[in-house]
Amino acid sequence: MNWFRPFDVPKEQPVAPASRGGAAAASAVAGAAPMTEDAGKLLQRLEWTTLKRLDGLLQGDYRTLFRGVGLDLADLREYQLHDDVRHIDWNVTARMQTPYVRQFSEDRDMNAWFLVDLSPSADFTSGARSKRKLTIEFVGLMARLITQHGNRAGLMRYSVDVDCVITPRADRMHVLHLLHRLMQRPLYDAAKARKPTELRELLQRAAGAVKRRSAVFVVSDFISEPGWELALKRLAQRHDVVVVEVNDPLETTLPDVGLMTLEDPETGAQLFVDTTDPALRARFATLHQAQSDARSRAFSDAGVSVLSLRTDQSLIDNLVRFVGARTRRTQGARATRTAPTSPDVLRQVA
Repeated sequence: MNWFRPFDVPKEQPVAPASRGGAAAASAVAGAAPMTEDAGKLLQRLEWTTLKRLDGLLQGDYRTLFRGVGLDLADLREYQLHDDVRHIDWNVTARMQTPYVRQFSEDRDMNAWFLVDLSPSADFTSGARSKRKLTIEFVGLMARLITQHGNRAGLMRYSVDVDCVITPRADRMHVLHLLHRLMQRPLYDAAKARKPTELRELLQRAAGAVKRRSAVFVVSDFISEPGWELALKRLAQRHDVVVVEVNDPLETTLPDVGLMTLEDPETGAQLFVDTTDPALRARFATLHQAQSDARSRAFSDAGVSVLSLRTDQSLIDNLVRFVGARTRRTQGARATRTAPTSPDVLRQVA
């Protein structure tokens, strides 16, 4: 969560982040590039350059990627570890002496929620595109892709707290509204401006507010105070959660640029370091790797899908690779779960 302003270097020149108290890898930069597009121009650019290609690649994969909810009973099968215990049919379980779950016909109708972390660390950039800009482009692209199929997209934005909640709707004007709110800088007092990121607040707010089973995109760099791991796991127990981890390549290594003053944009704390020291750079790399491994374990423990985005890479290429991997994984799991129920079992159930 730190901005680095080295001596004898202009403010506009981005430099590498460092860690704050070992709790998280730092990120943000002095002189971060501002957004130059308004919501309408950004959405139009995404529709012409990205959306058409991506929508063509996703044709036929809609049910595989995000499942809706349904009420019509389609089949019964034996319980497996990944199943929701609320779908257990206790009458059939008692007769068969083994757990059975109900399978329902899935509706195409779906709600999608974007939980977006735009805390000060999102302003970090080592190139032409900041993490904030990449985040907004991703939300605009996915929201438009979802709404053009007749589904609804909603938003919760976190800056220094959860300052914006927009209920799901399903039209292009609504997507423009989401983008406009994301581009707006929130107004908050000086006390809140120095508050460290608490991603747990965003996840807990979503768990309480989103009642219907939905597709939930948690878009963040996950530079936060500890405690979000359990909240993410609880959210994933009810919803189809996709973690979108936004990174910058300069966050992984500390550059050798001489004497530097490191400043945390969220707390204002400063630290003077000598980046020519190889031991310092090695400790930075080791700490960053340890934090990355800890996040990966938390994602795995929560059972969420992970999409990694980097400011120096193509948004659509990363998204296409993610969709392909998720489709293959989901189709394989479905093939093993949808074996026809044997006639003997159906007779005993009846």
